[in-house]
Amino acid sequence: MAKLKTSYFCQNCGYQAPKWLGRCPSCGEWNTFVEEVVQKSEPERGRWKPAGPATSPRPRAISEIKYQDQPRLLTPDAELNRVLGGGIVPGSLVLIGGEPGIGKSTLMLQIALSLPGTRVLYVSGEESDQQIKMRAERLGDTSSDCFILTETSTQTIFKQIELFEPDMLVIDSIQTLQSGHIESGAGSVSQVRECTAELMKFAKESGTPVFMIGHITKDGSLAGPKVLEHMVDTVLQFEGDRHMTYRILRTTKNRFGSTSELGIYEMNGTGLRQVSNPSEILISQRDESLSGITIGATLEGNRPLLIEIQSLVSIATYGTPQRSSTGFDAKRLNMLLAVLEKRGGFRLGAQDVFLNIAGGLKVEDPAIDLAVCASIVSSYEDIPVPDSVCFAAEVGLGGEIRAVNRIENRIAEAEKLGFREIWISRYNGKGLDTSQFGITVRTASKLDEVFASLMR
Repeated sequence: MAKLKTSYFCQNCGYQAPKWLGRCPSCGEWNTFVEEVVQKSEPERGRWKPAGPATSPRPRAISEIKYQDQPRLLTPDAELNRVLGGGIVPGSLVLIGGEPGIGKSTLMLQIALSLPGTRVLYVSGEESDQQIKMRAERLGDTSSDCFILTETSTQTIFKQIELFEPDMLVIDSIQTLQSGHIESGAGSVSQVRECTAELMKFAKESGTPVFMIGHITKDGSLAGPKVLEHMVDTVLQFEGDRHMTYRILRTTKNRFGSTSELGIYEMNGTGLRQVSNPSEILISQRDESLSGITIGATLEGNRPLLIEIQSLVSIATYGTPQRSSTGFDAKRLNMLLAVLEKRGGFRLGAQDVFLNIAGGLKVEDPAIDLAVCASIVSSYEDIPVPDSVCFAAEVGLGGEIRAVNRIENRIAEAEKLGFREIWISRYNGKGLDTSQFGITVRTASKLDEVFASLMR
């Protein structure tokens, strides 16, 4: 009979201890240790075993290693291809996290159904095969190359993999899988870690890409041990409000591409629709000019975006003025307000200031500083900024307008969307050939120059 061993695991970071501890020595969290029973069993029973004779690994010089560049698998989803860095890498392990009901299962089933000629095994531990069939019919596609397996035991899953030999594997979700090598329940730290390790071994030795759907905790981080994110090759975060139509697929880790890319989808009755030009949906269509609204040019990875910034400045009715921002760093907002009061002479100390980035985006690019300042001053003075003007510049503590990177891409995006004028830093304008653009490029070195031209 196999020997049973009891260990204590931190539910936050996965740290293992022989006895219960009040505070985790690894992450510093309190009361996170849970007792789990770990079974020591045969090392090869039920695990993934590659075909062919087993060979023990030996050290090899890096010059001896033969490397063959394998082409990536391109999906019909251009947004997913961009986020993954150019397509699906053979043998990669991808983790997708997101809130319940955000559309993770819909996205992966949609990808599995859109790959004709690619044998996809979709393993679900949360839904029955009839429920998945209903969703597939709603998506309007029932590919004959997509196969469904409703199972939670990794031993049974790997037996079916050996018989089926899929070209791609989808796990929905990793918290529902259970390995016979661990006696604890599904979703525990030890189970998640063991199941992920078995799937990682399968992906690397067989060259089959594996997609895993993961749950998140109430604070928005992926559930399970932190080592889970270290083990996988790519971590994707599916964000958005369940009550709104738009979803954002963001990369937080990628060994095969940039971590700054994002994809935008629209959720409708037939699934997730790709949004190829997100600037059009991030800029609202207004019938009349309103004060406090400006357009800023930002970058998400290699993709330029034009976003709408909305501000509302009003007299504080209570003793302490409110400072509220949605989608923008609150500390940076306070800094820009101090710059406007000190360098621009605007009395904002007794004003309530509310700032919103339209479309549900969270922007960290300092290139929208000038647009934020123009939006606040527009609301304070109650003078609308022309809707044909956009901004792309950083604002310093001295009130100076600083240069930003890749200004040509930002100007080209503004021109494509029909803007007639863009304000940039004077230092960006040096050496810039403005004749190649069909948009008026205005340069400035101080905030006063911009406000004197716009607020007249």
